[in-house]
Amino acid sequence: MRFGSQVTSQREKLNCLRLPQGAPWWRVWVKPAGLCLHCGASVVMKRSGSLLRSVWFLVVLGAASVLLLFHLQGVSDPVQHQRPGVHALRALKSPVEQKQKRGVLVPGENAELTAAANVSSASPVQTFEASSRKAGRLERLAKMQESRRHLLTQICARFQPGVRARSLTQWHLSRLYVEDRYKLLYCEVPKAGCSNWKRVLMVLSGSAVSTRDIPHDTAHYANSLRQLKSYGRTGVAQRLRSYTKVLFVREPFERLVSAFRDKFESPNAYYHSVFGRPIITKEFVRYLLDVQRPVKMDIHWEPVSQLCSPCVFGYNFVGRFERLQEEASFLLRSIGAPRNLTFPNFKDRNPGAERTSPSITQRYFAQLSAAERQRVFDFYYMDYLMFNYSKPFDDLH
Repeated sequence: MRFGSQVTSQREKLNCLRLPQGAPWWRVWVKPAGLCLHCGASVVMKRSGSLLRSVWFLVVLGAASVLLLFHLQGVSDPVQHQRPGVHALRALKSPVEQKQKRGVLVPGENAELTAAANVSSASPVQTFEASSRKAGRLERLAKMQESRRHLLTQICARFQPGVRARSLTQWHLSRLYVEDRYKLLYCEVPKAGCSNWKRVLMVLSGSAVSTRDIPHDTAHYANSLRQLKSYGRTGVAQRLRSYTKVLFVREPFERLVSAFRDKFESPNAYYHSVFGRPIITKEFVRYLLDVQRPVKMDIHWEPVSQLCSPCVFGYNFVGRFERLQEEASFLLRSIGAPRNLTFPNFKDRNPGAERTSPSITQRYFAQLSAAERQRVFDFYYMDYLMFNYSKPFDDLH
């Protein structure tokens, strides 16, 4: 009887915890306590507390998982969103580095993996740094042009005031070549890259496909380029007002030596016949400085300040032969020239002769007396002033 009584007591206790049929599960949390004669309130609350702790454990576990997920995402996001070049990218290992660390070498695969690693990690850094350098270079070149234009304006205002108000002559207009498609006006300065500039203008105008295919004589005598003088008054005024006016200059002494070597030391039927015989440096300088010279001034050694009339035209772009490749490329990109058009760097006249350099120039002028050098400097004084070239010899004043 006692044993049966114990069994009945256990069953009643279980029934005490059992929900009525159809009752919702949450009734276990609100079931009244202290009404059962066999188990009392303690049995119900004990069971309720156990379930409560289980559910709270699940809630806490879920919250911890969510927090861990956010944390992992926060760790990865900075690496994904930082710009190329930051330290985070340097910490990443390429597949090749990982394999080499484990001692795994894959024949024929390492070169491809290295290339892939360079594309995925190194290339963005290199691209960013290259674009930064390019932006800095373009800014430097633009400021250089602004400085040169400002200097030219100051010199013209001081030494040739009011010159732009004078009437333009056919001689002035004959110095400028016109390229209408890209709206360029170019003043030809012999011995300052003019042959290659004419080649570039021919390609820009569509009369040639490549600068490489244009012989020297074609560039000068069959270039199909128009000069500004071939336009009417309205056409001249409109182009002077809206086109980019371009001038490239060269260190005056160096330009003079280059012309002398080309015309008198190399085969040249025309100049040898005009002067009667080959002449040496001293004779050439005496001819240059003779105001009563029997032969008129030649464009190959005429001062640029006279040849291209900077104070009349007010050039937008003043380039230097000494930085010809860089500055010509800057100009071509500025006007929107085709990307595949680059300024040529070949020398097709007397290709076997060494290019005239500062050291060669010094050697030629060392053959002159100090007084003769001074007179040549005076002859080119405005060129030195307008284009900001330094004195080539210390004894000049």
